[in-house]
Amino acid sequence: MSTRSPHFSEPAKKHLGQHFLHDRGIIDNIVHAVDPRPGDRLVEIGPGQGAITFPLLDRHRELTVIEFDRDLIFPLTEAARAHGTLEVIHRDVLTVDFTALARNAGDEGGQIRLVGNLPYNLSSPILFHALEHATAIRDMHFMLQKEVVDRMAAGPGSKVYGRLGVMLQAYCHVTPLFDVPPGAFRPPPKVDSAVVRLVPRAPETIGIDDPALYSAVVRDAFGQRRKTLRNALSNQCDAAAIEAAGVRPDARAEQIEVADFVRLANSLARQRNA
Repeated sequence: MSTRSPHFSEPAKKHLGQHFLHDRGIIDNIVHAVDPRPGDRLVEIGPGQGAITFPLLDRHRELTVIEFDRDLIFPLTEAARAHGTLEVIHRDVLTVDFTALARNAGDEGGQIRLVGNLPYNLSSPILFHALEHATAIRDMHFMLQKEVVDRMAAGPGSKVYGRLGVMLQAYCHVTPLFDVPPGAFRPPPKVDSAVVRLVPRAPETIGIDDPALYSAVVRDAFGQRRKTLRNALSNQCDAAAIEAAGVRPDARAEQIEVADFVRLANSLARQRNA
């Protein structure tokens, strides 16, 4: 079964980072991973030519999509008529209020479920934007560059452990699902891709007292990876403050667990509010 509708004639646009998925086996794996249930409010980011959109509609009958490329909207809408009810939001995803979307969600918890083949050049900004609305999101299933997924799931001591992973893991359970080869796309990208599942943690289990301070601490800690925390965080605190949180000032950021970053940021927040 083809996943590309005859309505589509637009080629992929490099400046938008477009690579259109066409491999039916990969598409089926994504739909199986999402496993939509009655009452779910599914929101797809960047539907492109509908490779994931139409199978999700066949399964779920209702779907909201966020598409920035105006040239794709009409053919996508026309092709979707044979599959189910499609709502199209023509916006830059970074300007979309996911919390507002969730207020009208159909499931009991008032949350949305995000799905998408994210453009490589915007994947990190989209992930951080989603974090700002984590309480309104039940889960996320994204296809990204494999290198990005590796960074998202990495632990201390890994060469790719950094700001992205520490930020995401503080707020979400991050589970890499499967890899996707370049040949699954048209045109094929020059890198491997992977699908990842993110499930936001319950707010009461996150334990971050000051999200802005936590973000600043993590950003500065990894700003110059070769520096110790004593030097990297000199704009935030001194070595004594780091030690007071039970964290070694002479350690580097890549050696510190996510829970230790949370404890450090919370300790600094208490010191500043004392």
